[in-house]
Amino acid sequence: MSNEAIIEIRAGAGGDEAALFASDLYNMYKRYAINNGWGVEVIDFNQNDVGGYKSIVFELKGQGVFDKMKYESGVHRVQRVPKTEKSGRVHTSTATVAVLKKATEKDIQIRPDELEFNFSRAGGPGGQNVNKVESAVRITHKPSGIVVSCRQERNQQRNRDKAMELLRTKLLEIKMVEQTGNITEERRRQIGTGDRSEKIRTYNFPQDRITDHRIKKSWGNIDRIINGDLDKIFKKLSEEILS
Repeated sequence: MSNEAIIEIRAGAGGDEAALFASDLYNMYKRYAINNGWGVEVIDFNQNDVGGYKSIVFELKGQGVFDKMKYESGVHRVQRVPKTEKSGRVHTSTATVAVLKKATEKDIQIRPDELEFNFSRAGGPGGQNVNKVESAVRITHKPSGIVVSCRQERNQQRNRDKAMELLRTKLLEIKMVEQTGNITEERRRQIGTGDRSEKIRTYNFPQDRITDHRIKKSWGNIDRIINGDLDKIFKKLSEEILS
């Protein structure tokens, strides 16, 4: 069972509420990881002014991480009344989740001339500078157009290493899908951005219900699930999808 995975969450439709939902999803997976004794390491993030994530990329390390998390890839939809909504109207927002099996240097060989590096100061929420040196790293893979970045560490080399791990991981998924013979240019773009066209799950707060549309199964007690109680969902998914 794979012990490492890289997760990429991006806010979709819904503006600030979508970014807050992306933050909720990250915290849900983080709590689940902690409860299972997994390690959690943020690689990069883009936060908005209200504390939500326009995007966040993080790594999970632990026993069977990828095998448990792999079914989370797709569009997650939330239906709830935002805190900023004065009229009490329910809004629908989305966020995309991409779960990637972490690649090693043995899995993917990248030539130095295929890469373009950019360095900048690592900015925190609201645009403040975390430090005064150019430790944040942005890498462009010229053949594929994939761009990755890492700003979490104060050390530039450490950020560069983490960004390279993320790049290899994205390229490995492309390679794996190509080997099945069914990749299209649209699918290639989806892999690169973490976007997914199919809605997999709805989090309906007014009705206190989470529904997974792939197996047509619903669960109540949404607050407990959002707080990391995912075992019953993961168990049902593995039973239904693998059967």
